[in-house]
Amino acid sequence: MSRFLFVLLPLAGHVNPAGAIGASLAAGGHQVAYAGSRARLRPHLGEDALIYPTGMRVYGGLADSGTASVRSLWQRFIVPFTRHTLAAVEQAVQAYQPDVLVVDQHALAGALIAQRHGLPWASLASSSMELTEPLRGLPQVGAWIDGHMTSLRAFAGLPADGPDLRFSPYLVIALTSAALTGGHQFPGHYALVGPAIAARPPAAGFPWHRLDPGRRKVLVTLGTMADENSAGFYPRAVQALAPLASRVQAIVVAPPGMITGPPEDLLVFSRVPQLELMPRLDAVICHGGMNTVCEALSFGVPLVIAPLTRDQPVNANQVVAAGAGLRVHFHRVRPQQLRAALATVLDDPSYRAAAAAIGASFAAAGGARAAAEYLERLALPPPG
Repeated sequence: MSRFLFVLLPLAGHVNPAGAIGASLAAGGHQVAYAGSRARLRPHLGEDALIYPTGMRVYGGLADSGTASVRSLWQRFIVPFTRHTLAAVEQAVQAYQPDVLVVDQHALAGALIAQRHGLPWASLASSSMELTEPLRGLPQVGAWIDGHMTSLRAFAGLPADGPDLRFSPYLVIALTSAALTGGHQFPGHYALVGPAIAARPPAAGFPWHRLDPGRRKVLVTLGTMADENSAGFYPRAVQALAPLASRVQAIVVAPPGMITGPPEDLLVFSRVPQLELMPRLDAVICHGGMNTVCEALSFGVPLVIAPLTRDQPVNANQVVAAGAGLRVHFHRVRPQQLRAALATVLDDPSYRAAAAAIGASFAAAGGARAAAEYLERLALPPPG
């Protein structure tokens, strides 16, 4: 039996897969704990999860795009979050005495503390932002990020030269597959296990009886990116869907007040049981967050993606390259363009076939159980 400590970001798309892997480790007889924002982790991990609190820092750069989103992510979230949580992660390691740390790729305090204690650690890449090196054509951006990591090593009292804090030299677990990454070549210690998806508590009160069996179902969701910066997307989506109402039933996830006076036939909710909905869907319109993209593809559901920031353009490009969906411009797409893209992925069977092929590759990769097996091997004492 080994002890694993997950060091996480306070983001649902990062916490949910970590929880699935942790549950698989626990089912195998191991002890599992988590370090992160207790308020953000507890709703996803359950009341029984052992959580060492670190507090959190709010990231407000949601509207940034391109390299500006990378810069704001590092300057306004990754670096201050690392500095803010370093002492708490140190305390968690001292209290829990883990054999292995499992570190979210951008929760760099975990990588720093693992090196400080000489502990083996695995990077958990729950997004594609860094994984396929989308910024390798911009060496000045890479150098700028390296400068931040050097500064963080100094802050942690570590030598300036060390491994990239985003990529453990022991093990990198990537929640994707070769079918989605387009044949990108990875080092031998990278494990592409597909998405780690676990069953979630059933959602009470969702009106399943309102789903029309005679029409195709489309989910519209911007996930946690839904805020004032995304408000303009919703009315355009409603206008795009209206002429299709006779054959398409839309389920729209939006914060309260974002959609005023929706058509009576449009199902609008602030939250939905997304995982339970997926087998009933024919398409998803989304922002391209890795969690939603992978859940849709796991069920062979094609996508129309309107990426906004961070890893979302990378995810969208991978889906388009794989033939499993189409990309539209988040801010500039007009209702008729969005409607045409949706009609294409609904009516051209090649998109659903490509999505199903990626879903099959996810299943073959093994998901949470495969990730747990890699971590179990990492926890074994070195031979000899």
